[in-house]
Amino acid sequence: MSLEKTLLLGFIAGVTILLGLPIARLKRPVPNLRMMLNAVAVGILIFLVWDVLSAAWKPIDAALSDFHEGNGGLARAAGYGALFVGALAVGLLSMIAYEHWMARKTRLPEASVVDALEPSPSSSTTPSGTTTTLAVAPPRQGLATWSPARQLALLIAVGIGLHNFAEGLAIGQAARKSEIALATLLVIGFALHNATEGFGIVAPLAGEVTADGRHAVPSWGFLLSMGAIGGGPTFIGTAVGHAFTSDALSVVFLSLAAGSILYVVIQLTAVAAKHKRMDLFAYGLLIGIVAGFLTDAIVTAAGV
Repeated sequence: MSLEKTLLLGFIAGVTILLGLPIARLKRPVPNLRMMLNAVAVGILIFLVWDVLSAAWKPIDAALSDFHEGNGGLARAAGYGALFVGALAVGLLSMIAYEHWMARKTRLPEASVVDALEPSPSSSTTPSGTTTTLAVAPPRQGLATWSPARQLALLIAVGIGLHNFAEGLAIGQAARKSEIALATLLVIGFALHNATEGFGIVAPLAGEVTADGRHAVPSWGFLLSMGAIGGGPTFIGTAVGHAFTSDALSVVFLSLAAGSILYVVIQLTAVAAKHKRMDLFAYGLLIGIVAGFLTDAIVTAAGV
């Protein structure tokens, strides 16, 4: 299959992530709906963790099977295993490091008081003749100005993007081998996957409120940027997969995705625990997991 047609398949598979994003524009989402969306997102992400870990383990399992049958040594399995563990650790721990870094960025330093001998335009003189200067804290910039809900949505989009890059690799590799039917089924399956992943990205935004207590409706520009981060890597991965095949690259990106998505699952579960509606959480969790496996059934039917 030509590169142009392959890239079109990658675009179709990735762009469907936009289908789930408009729900964040609901004007007045009721609390139970917010809770359900959060739980569905957790269910979808739990399925994705299972999906990416099982896919990342396949090359390791194959190398171990070859060793058992006497067709090779343990070096290849050990190499893939090191990539698996290392990328999983980086994916999870980098999210924690990012959270700590963002917490420092968003924490405004207290204004400091400095005694000076000479008055300045921003100084006040006390009765004792000492001048007190107030050092104004610098304004927040960049991601530090974002709300916690938007920062979490970004983390979800990044984790899903890493996962979708690996999916794009599979599409590109199948198209390069001229396996047209397989590539088409992969696109259909991954497109359905990405449609559900859009709900996972916007779930934290459903409970975001402004200073006056109203629901904070995200702009279309913000939603499109999150969709590009989450779905765009499918297109990029398709191009890379069409250029060359690499099990090692797949293991790295799948393991990175698993670590980052696992971190987000922990965060969303903590949010759900605050609502104390475990019945709604269980329902949404079940819906999300079942939706993940139903969409995966099409990919499985292709023999992948």
